Amino acid sequence: MKSVRVWDIPIRLFHWILVALLIISFYTGLTGGFEIMDYHMLSGYCVLTLVIFRIVWGLIGSYHARFINFVKGPVSVFSHLLQLKDKSSPSQGHNPLGALSILAMLLVLLIQASTGLFANDDIMLEGPLAYLVSYDMSRTLTAIHKSNIWVIGGLVSLHIVAIACYQFIRGEPLLKAMITGNKSLPDQISSTPAPNLTREIVLGAVTLTISAAFVYAVITFA
Repeated sequence: MKSVRVWDIPIRLFHWILVALLIISFYTGLTGGFEIMDYHMLSGYCVLTLVIFRIVWGLIGSYHARFINFVKGPVSVFSHLLQLKDKSSPSQGHNPLGALSILAMLLVLLIQASTGLFANDDIMLEGPLAYLVSYDMSRTLTAIHKSNIWVIGGLVSLHIVAIACYQFIRGEPLLKAMITGNKSLPDQISSTPAPNLTREIVLGAVTLTISAAFVYAVITFA
């Protein structure tokens, strides 16, 4: 076995910051309260920033971060399912099944964060863009925002179960890899290009800054 650096720093920071933000968003959204909802809205803006960052990073990031290198067709997904117990062929980056999870999670988070911008609780709070749509449309988007949280919860639960299954069935410590950035792979597997530290830090910081500036501009000047 050999240790191969797979996950770049921006991907790992994205993952763990998103985990923290989802915990904050769930707690504040379900608890309510005027001051607490201020934090809920702030966490929502941050989630939207991260989702935009991840989409862009999926186009320009390191090898294993790019969608083109891990999003596969249904044949690959089905083939991977048939080989779940095969410990001799671990995936270097996201496996075909994990790719579907990534895409689904980004989609529902984008829906959640964007609908929150137009939400209106009819009591004390409304999203910064609620005035751009009709009252009925705002209420519809609010309903989506409230129900979609359970879709997110379901996907997060599936993600956790999948990590546990890969750990105990295939012997792949996915959680450890997302912390250290490294995976242990058989020597016979040819390594893909390792992330370039300087490039990932500089480009990642620039991408995050632009993503944050875009979200700020939307909620401030729209």
